[in-house]
Amino acid sequence: MPVALIVDDETKALSAMTDLVEKEGFTALAAASLQEARERLSQTRPDVVLVDLMLPDGNGLEFIQEMEPAQRPEVILITGFASVDSAVAALRHGVLDYLTKPVDIRRLKTVLANVSRTLALKEEIGSLRGELRELGRFGRLIGNSEVMQKVYDLVVKVAPTDATVLLVGESGTGKEEVAATIHELGRRRSQPFLPVNCGAVPANLIESELFGHERGSFTGATQLHRGYFERVSKGTLFLDEITEMPLELQVKLLRVLETGTLLRVGGDEPIPVDVRVIAASNRSPEQAVKEGRFREDLFYRLNVFPIPLPPLKERNADIDLLADHFLGQINREEGASKKFSAAARRRMAAYSWPGNVRELKNMIRRAFILAEDTVEMDALPVGPAAPVQAGNAGGSDSMQVGMSLAEIERHFILATLERFGGDKRKAAEVLGISLKTIYNRLNNYSATVS
Repeated sequence: MPVALIVDDETKALSAMTDLVEKEGFTALAAASLQEARERLSQTRPDVVLVDLMLPDGNGLEFIQEMEPAQRPEVILITGFASVDSAVAALRHGVLDYLTKPVDIRRLKTVLANVSRTLALKEEIGSLRGELRELGRFGRLIGNSEVMQKVYDLVVKVAPTDATVLLVGESGTGKEEVAATIHELGRRRSQPFLPVNCGAVPANLIESELFGHERGSFTGATQLHRGYFERVSKGTLFLDEITEMPLELQVKLLRVLETGTLLRVGGDEPIPVDVRVIAASNRSPEQAVKEGRFREDLFYRLNVFPIPLPPLKERNADIDLLADHFLGQINREEGASKKFSAAARRRMAAYSWPGNVRELKNMIRRAFILAEDTVEMDALPVGPAAPVQAGNAGGSDSMQVGMSLAEIERHFILATLERFGGDKRKAAEVLGISLKTIYNRLNNYSATVS
């Protein structure tokens, strides 16, 4: 039976809360002060803590900070003196919910029911985690290196909750796969999972795509349009390249996350939404905040549970597992049974993979096409950052005299993207063109590089 610790200095409130929590299937521990709560914590580890904000011997938020983050139970903060500052502080400390007195009994029951489901999911995931640890697979993720085990541990903790997650890692490290795994191991797994690249949607359309628009709200709006938030209701929305979102839209996203409601473009009626948000960035969000490109308040709201993803060069032990997985996929697709030579494995292990897992996957597909029965990885560059050559730009085809300028441009754009593991911003910088131009060209090519 799950355990709840209730901390409140009001005798009647403490008694009523204890009775309610017990009726919801929890073993209830009561404490009238922070000192008494600390004594309780020294004896047992509760699954959830319901703590008053203002107590005779201290502050509920300070009490939360005393707990080790890795061992911290779910926390519900309760107060009779609600304020915007305390609500924001509670969010920054990762509390599960923020309730005001008199407590809404129905809402508290819902929160406790979610805690019970979360605990059951954690037990299920923990069992899965133990079974798959040695196999080097966890959900959609592959690898048994120490750094990936740490990622799995974080996924185990956050997947059963509804906490907002911020994934940060280089391009090609598998952020969408991590987001999908979190969704599939969570309580929303039977609902939709929708990935959205914030950098790929034109700035003049992204508000309408995210939040929808009313009929007649602008030229061309001939009918009502429901945005991503409405379409993925009850599910998970993955916002990739979040730091590329226009500043004016960041304000509106923050309001949706804070209030749980949205306004369609041209609308004036708030629409409730129930969506879990997982965001990702291939650059430092803190640096984007310093540069004025990313709102600090939105960063705090998204950074409830950060998960850093390691580049492939820091998980060299996983290269064989990943390579075998990707080659196996291609063999099944093509009805083949090709294998890596020992030399190919040595070459893959020695390479630095600046494009990370995405580069490895694409390079293996290219090497598979070139190979007869044994994959030798001849497509792999000799050095860690070999420059793009005219003779191999854009793949195995070489540029020929007589090719049009458009064809040459296409070769160089695709080859540069391949060299940098699909990092569009880096490719744009190297080629001396804008990020928007990269996206426009890829749309024209009907390419799938991302």
